Amino acid sequence: MRLIERRIGLLFAGFLVAFLLVVCRAFWLQGVEASTLSSQALDQQTQTVMVPGLRGAILDRNGTRLASSEDAATIVTTPYLVKKKQKAAALIAPILKQKKGEVLKALTSESGFAYLAKDVDLSTATKIEKLGIEGIEQIPGSRRTYPQGEMAGQVIGVVGSENQGLTGVEEGENSALAGEEGERRVVTDALGDPIKLETVKEARDGEDVELTLDPVIQETTEQVLAKVGETYSPKGATAIVMDPQTSEILAMANWPPIDPGDLAHVESNEELLNRATGFNYEPGSTFKAFTVSAALEEGLVTPTTEFTLPPTLEVGERIIHDAEERGTETMTVEQILARSSNIGAVEIGLRVGATKFSRWMEKFGFGKPTGVQFPNEERGIVPKLSEYSGATMGNLPMGQGAAVTPMQMVQGYATIAHGGIERPPQLVKRIGEERIPEPHGHRVISATVAEEVRKMLEGVLGPEGTASEVSVPGYSLAGKTGTAQVAEDGGYSKTKYVASFIGFAPAMDPKFLAAVIVDQPEGEIYGGSVAAPAFGEIAAFSLPYLGVPQE
Repeated sequence: MRLIERRIGLLFAGFLVAFLLVVCRAFWLQGVEASTLSSQALDQQTQTVMVPGLRGAILDRNGTRLASSEDAATIVTTPYLVKKKQKAAALIAPILKQKKGEVLKALTSESGFAYLAKDVDLSTATKIEKLGIEGIEQIPGSRRTYPQGEMAGQVIGVVGSENQGLTGVEEGENSALAGEEGERRVVTDALGDPIKLETVKEARDGEDVELTLDPVIQETTEQVLAKVGETYSPKGATAIVMDPQTSEILAMANWPPIDPGDLAHVESNEELLNRATGFNYEPGSTFKAFTVSAALEEGLVTPTTEFTLPPTLEVGERIIHDAEERGTETMTVEQILARSSNIGAVEIGLRVGATKFSRWMEKFGFGKPTGVQFPNEERGIVPKLSEYSGATMGNLPMGQGAAVTPMQMVQGYATIAHGGIERPPQLVKRIGEERIPEPHGHRVISATVAEEVRKMLEGVLGPEGTASEVSVPGYSLAGKTGTAQVAEDGGYSKTKYVASFIGFAPAMDPKFLAAVIVDQPEGEIYGGSVAAPAFGEIAAFSLPYLGVPQE
């Protein structure tokens, strides 16, 4: 009897201990860990979804989209949830336009997550969703499209995998174009079905950026440049068209072109380069207009001042020749510019002197960015006065010994065309609803000197000029040819040249300005035969298109 009572007592004690343990555990869970467990439960039933803000569009001056964004989806997989992998791969591959093996590799990945396709259009995403394959999901996103294809490809630029601008306007105006991601919280029940959708943060779309580019002039300029590329097979080429009255850029073309939406054929970063702002080159004879402008402004010469020019000229260790052999000859400043005499340009530069010449190079903006709204603009390479050698003044006045960019040359010629007033070139016209104000200009040379130089540059396309074969009926043209040896290995190449032409029209009241720079053309090398005819073609179309009346 006592044994039975003892067993009952032990059993009761066991139940009592178990009961006390349950009570203590319940107290601990409800009183101490309640908030933590509640949070964990909420996390298990809550999913945070990031909602992308659409990137702003890039527009031309007429509002046509050059780059835009649209909703898209990234297709992902949780491999271990996909049951019939072979069948799934066979169904998914043709929709994504991929090889079955590539899809199967993702579906059989040992990781818990794998990408099948990034940023596909919604139509494709819908087809994948309708397959109803467990383990295949979608992440909302957006993708960049370029409706005009190759038009202004290097100017527009490209974006990276995270939708950030990498080059061109896409990079330069990224802070305005890029939207902000939003955040949504999806609450699900125990079965995983959504029961509540909360917006934690609204997504914000990026702002549109409107450029000054005219699509018709841009297309024409690219077509002309393509013909130059096909004819002379250069290393590269660029052309810029500007309204010198407003400093707005109407076209900025590169050859060879790229399609920002299809980079499969792009083999190097150099192909993405916008040569208009990123190409450093020695300008050659196109620089002589600035040498003459400086001498005129200093009161050292007039257009009719005569120089007796020897067949060769020694400056320091440099022997200067003209392009064509000749005897001693007398030329006026006007003839020196029209016939592009190297010796004549150096004689004018020597009259200006090294100190003042260095100052004038700075005044015309060489050696510093122009301020055009484009990222990573090169500044050229201009020697400081303290770095001048005995031969420097035998080089600089004729456009050797210093490197410039096409945009710097356009800005300089626009100064001459616009009565001596220099203003930064304008590429961006509006950001969002805010119109970019016209930049303030400053005077570099007098209106009188600018007019004299325009008149002399008209002679370059005259009977004695180096671009005498270029003309546009009904309009007077002014400009300058350039044929510059490429600097390499501490000297100058005898086979590589940069051919260029920069000009404007009408000569005495310019409403149009264009530059054509061709890097290392094959066959022909001279600016007068390679670049000047391209300028003439662009001018022949643009002048009437812009409504410029014939003279």
